Amino acid sequence: MNSKEGKILIFSAPSGSGKTTIVGYLLNNNPDLGFSISACTRNKRGNEEVHGRDYYFLTHKEFKEKIASNEFIEWEEVYDGNYYGTLKSEIQRLWSEGKNVIFDVDVKGGLNLKKYFGDKALSVFVKVGSEETLRKRLKERKTESEETLAKRLDKAKFELSFADQFDVVLLNETLDESLRKAQEIYNEFKTK
Repeated sequence: MNSKEGKILIFSAPSGSGKTTIVGYLLNNNPDLGFSISACTRNKRGNEEVHGRDYYFLTHKEFKEKIASNEFIEWEEVYDGNYYGTLKSEIQRLWSEGKNVIFDVDVKGGLNLKKYFGDKALSVFVKVGSEETLRKRLKERKTESEETLAKRLDKAKFELSFADQFDVVLLNETLDESLRKAQEIYNEFKTK
């Protein structure tokens, strides 16, 4: 992409596995990391999500125009008509600030990013100990209907089959231990 390229740290997991909490911890404790903000066409969740901080919220038309002009590293249609993707300009923005880039993406996006960036990237799959733990975490969010919960759990079962394609699998059973392990993973990767 350019001569000031940094490293790429990719966290992927089924919804509810804790990847967003882990990524937030790493961002708060490592000023050399910058968060790659994904673009999407889904609606904001309540008032807590902000355009340009959590996602770049685009219309379907805007997203498709960016696909047509090859502005994405990767993109996909997720959950019936909602598009998600990584803009090339977002990576350039972070690298120009001298930062390594951290991603919080779904499993397919994580695999696509690893393929694109190769050895410059470390892909981490976050998983929980059981489907019941995942179900409980998703219900505690209070953002899922029974229908969307069932869809997310079905997708999670499928995504778990790809764990062995990631560089590292991080089992998230105890949050404090998972955060400590995630920091160790990053410390080792950035010094390579």
